[in-house]
Amino acid sequence: MAVTPVAATIGTIAALLSITSFAPQILKIWKEKDASAVSLRTYVVTVTGFACWIVYGITIKAWPVIASNIACLLMSGAVLLMKWRFEQRG
Repeated sequence: MAVTPVAATIGTIAALLSITSFAPQILKIWKEKDASAVSLRTYVVTVTGFACWIVYGITIKAWPVIASNIACLLMSGAVLLMKWRFEQRG
């Protein structure tokens, strides 16, 4: 199935918004060295969801799905790692 330019544009915008949505949280945690307000369960589920999307993208050979979800996985994974790291300090 061919992707229309409108669909490709909307998909690109959605991917960029999803990826960058984690940046404010990452910057806040890094600056404050505190992730106590972050829900561990939420980010475990989020990271798991992105991993599943990557597997799905691989099975259907959809490189935009794979690439955008790898980026989201890295960003949400960074939040999760900082949550664990800064909890260990406390």
